[in-house]
Amino acid sequence: MMRTIFPLTAASGLVLAVIGLRTTADEPRPERSPAPIEVRFRESVRPFLETHCLGCHGNEKPKGDLDLSGFATAESVAKDLPRWALVLEQLEAGTMPPAKAKRQPTAETRAELIAWIGAVRKLEAARNAGDPGPVAARRLSNAEYDHTIRDLTGFDLQPTKEFPVDPANEAGFDNSAESLAMSPALLKKYLQAARDVADHLVLTPDGLAFAPHSMLADTDRDKYCVNAVINFYKRQKTDYADYFLAAWRFQHRASLGKPNASLETLAAEAGLSSKYLVTIWAVLTERPEEVGPIAALQAMWRALPESENVARAGCERMRDFVVGLRRQLTPEVKNLTARGIDSGTQPFVLWKNRQFVANRMRYAGGASKLHTSELALEGAAAKALSIPGSPEDLKRYEATFDRFCKTFPDAFFVSERARVYLDPKNDNGNAGRLLSAGFHSMTGYFRDDGPLYELMLDENERRELDRLWRAFDFITGAPMRQYSSYLWYERAETGFMKGDEAFDFVRAEDKDAASEAKLGRLADVYLAKTRRLKASDQAVTAIQDQFKIFAETIHRVERDRREAEPRHVEALQAFAERAYRRPLTNDERQGVAAFYRVLRAEDGLSHEDAVRDTVVSVLMSPHFCYRVDLPGAGAGVQPLSDYDLASRLSYFLWASMPDQELLSHAAAGDLHRPETLAAQARRMLRDDRVRGLATEFGGNWLDFRRFEEHNSVDRGRFPTFDDELRRSLFEEPIRFFVDLVRNDRPVIEFLDAKHTFVNPALARHYGMPAPASDARSDGWARVDDATRYGRGGLLPMAVFLTKNSPGLRTSPVKRGYWVVRRLLGENIPPPPANVPDLPDDEAKLGDRTLRETLARHRDDKACAGCHERFDSVGLAFEGYGPVGEAREKDLGGRPVDTHATFPRGGEGVGFEGLRAYVLAQRREEFVENLCRKLLAYALGRSLIPSDDVTIDAMRKRLADDGGRFGGLVETIVTSPQFRNKRIEGAKAE
Repeated sequence: MMRTIFPLTAASGLVLAVIGLRTTADEPRPERSPAPIEVRFRESVRPFLETHCLGCHGNEKPKGDLDLSGFATAESVAKDLPRWALVLEQLEAGTMPPAKAKRQPTAETRAELIAWIGAVRKLEAARNAGDPGPVAARRLSNAEYDHTIRDLTGFDLQPTKEFPVDPANEAGFDNSAESLAMSPALLKKYLQAARDVADHLVLTPDGLAFAPHSMLADTDRDKYCVNAVINFYKRQKTDYADYFLAAWRFQHRASLGKPNASLETLAAEAGLSSKYLVTIWAVLTERPEEVGPIAALQAMWRALPESENVARAGCERMRDFVVGLRRQLTPEVKNLTARGIDSGTQPFVLWKNRQFVANRMRYAGGASKLHTSELALEGAAAKALSIPGSPEDLKRYEATFDRFCKTFPDAFFVSERARVYLDPKNDNGNAGRLLSAGFHSMTGYFRDDGPLYELMLDENERRELDRLWRAFDFITGAPMRQYSSYLWYERAETGFMKGDEAFDFVRAEDKDAASEAKLGRLADVYLAKTRRLKASDQAVTAIQDQFKIFAETIHRVERDRREAEPRHVEALQAFAERAYRRPLTNDERQGVAAFYRVLRAEDGLSHEDAVRDTVVSVLMSPHFCYRVDLPGAGAGVQPLSDYDLASRLSYFLWASMPDQELLSHAAAGDLHRPETLAAQARRMLRDDRVRGLATEFGGNWLDFRRFEEHNSVDRGRFPTFDDELRRSLFEEPIRFFVDLVRNDRPVIEFLDAKHTFVNPALARHYGMPAPASDARSDGWARVDDATRYGRGGLLPMAVFLTKNSPGLRTSPVKRGYWVVRRLLGENIPPPPANVPDLPDDEAKLGDRTLRETLARHRDDKACAGCHERFDSVGLAFEGYGPVGEAREKDLGGRPVDTHATFPRGGEGVGFEGLRAYVLAQRREEFVENLCRKLLAYALGRSLIPSDDVTIDAMRKRLADDGGRFGGLVETIVTSPQFRNKRIEGAKAE
């Protein structure tokens, strides 16, 4: 609520030189001192209203819902300046009184009333200077909620996708308490959204994390952990050719212009393991061999040419030789079998896996049986690998294979495994499952990355990989599930336990099946039966080993989970602090822990369910859902706290929560300093998250925010308009806005830029060549000379042309209205309810063109006043069809005419003519409108007179520093309105 407006007195009227009003052109203008505002209202303003306005805008059915009859004093005008801003705009445009009115004021009288309204506004602005205005607590908008959850969890979960659309405030934005209310129905959606987010929670050994998908089902947990390990593996470069080439580059470092390069720096440049590159270099250059695989490899190395491109091909041949030879040296591992025991039982499958692991870097014989002809060796390399004839030479030859196998494993890691106990031919070529142990119908995973761990990873990478595998068991409970599936398999699939009363004490569904007592007893009973069946010692040992592994891994996971519970409670408190975007009070910190304990003790929830419900409670707190500036002591204008400033700044520029750097400045207590705010704003404008500003400010200002849901286009008539093109149209202005902001370009480039951004779909639509792009651009590229295709800047972007077309024809009315309303900031009243619609289909206009149809419409004086302000602007776009495509004929086959006579004078042809007109005659309106819109968005409220000083400062900053966008932002964030808040005093009962 705005604070009380005090009566305007003669003394206050002397603050400004106020212009008196004359009601007729013939009345002489007396020489006198500036009269008080109130006196001039009684003498001139009120008579003007009665003579020219109240006939249409009185208290009985006022046109346009604009009732001016209640304004009996200057004070009443000052209390409702937004309404009088509309009056002022109509007076300045000359549209009111309307042309059909019988009595018209003189130009001088109109000018004097305009000056009087301006004087009242200036007086109010001066008297309320420094007033930050009312900014009530409000809920996060849907976009802010989504972005905050994204930055809080690390994933774009979009929990508000089922929420109703947020309404906009008077300024056109949905980030204001004026429009963002909370209803019981919406509260239920917030609760469901919080639960959906909590479903993505991951309890790790060290704390809490989030997944991009729900984590409630075992399959979801498996997917999360498998992907984490697989992604680690994928980051490791294991192609031997890359290492051979890096060694070649080291050898030729001087000729490559890097005489001081080391193996470590070259490895880092190529993303290779420096540890393994050192090993490869030693194998290739140290201890020359005479015979054997390393001798052959060294011969190939010495034969590499001086040219890097040719050397690459030679390195690939070296790689193919190593891989082909290593494949021949991999020993076969037979299945382990025992009478009465299925060959697919877990102990036997895992025993076989461990044999594979043992052979990864071991030479197990076979050199004398090599098929060297398959390795495509020549010259010295072929000679070095030739199998010698004498036993003594053969022994020396075979001895060289040990070093080769230790350096070049048969696999650095195994990421997929089929059913290992079946012959691959009998398994129908099944590639298997990621990280699978190779069981049939049983849960189980197996770690097989020893060579990677030993040869390539440094200590930090080893710790990371160990952590991932330990978290795998912790999160998925894989050891418990593997053991449970083993019990089920042995009873249902193999019959080993089925029907045998000795095993009736334990079943897969028993909650205590993995207890120390039952697990030990099962091992004893199982082994006893195995020995009775005369199983081999090797089979018995495999089963004993597996029961030990069961006991160790299950009890380790249970211990890890118990020990992690206090850490999870601490992580909940840390999560709440991040969610609240400020430090917790001691009571709040204790409250989070207390809520968790109540859920455990009184509601009987498990640890994980209690943690998830506590997350829900944090996300339902007003401290998360709402933007609340905590009140200080007393009333009046007070500075925001540094933490409140951090949130205000981040929700302005990112539409999301503050990052750690902002919060660090808040904690240090220096964020309120103007120089710190300006520096942080500059940093944030260069961040990728500034897309939030482009989407939420730009999208609402320019009215394309919801274009991704636009369904007005007839896809039968316009088959090229598919979902991909619709997304591309939506993305173009966002890319343009982000580029302008991140590179701190002049704001006038919104209008006069010669470039735009396209992807292949949009390039086809615009008739441009397909853009050249790289992986970092997502297929998008900047087109610098877009004017050749009738594009460049905002005006001709197809998203606006399509959004403002009915579907089967263009709409000069809507397109022109969009320009003058959205870009230039004119306020134009809605059309009367009885205005007839134009034909929906451009092809059904008959003999008239759309231009001629609109001209007939403007013959009605009731319509002409408004339509003269924008129809001609829209006609300049007739060179673009209903989906923004360039055209020379309309859908009826008639040539289009893009000539336009613009309001306030001037003519032009097409988009370029319109652009020249706006830049020449209405540039200041665009700048003024942009300043006002950006300030309203930043403050989260409609503007008030005390904001005029900041608007003036913004325009001055633009004039002083080349009109750059960053200057606007810095002026806003260092303004009193942005850095302060108004605290209302307690009202008397």
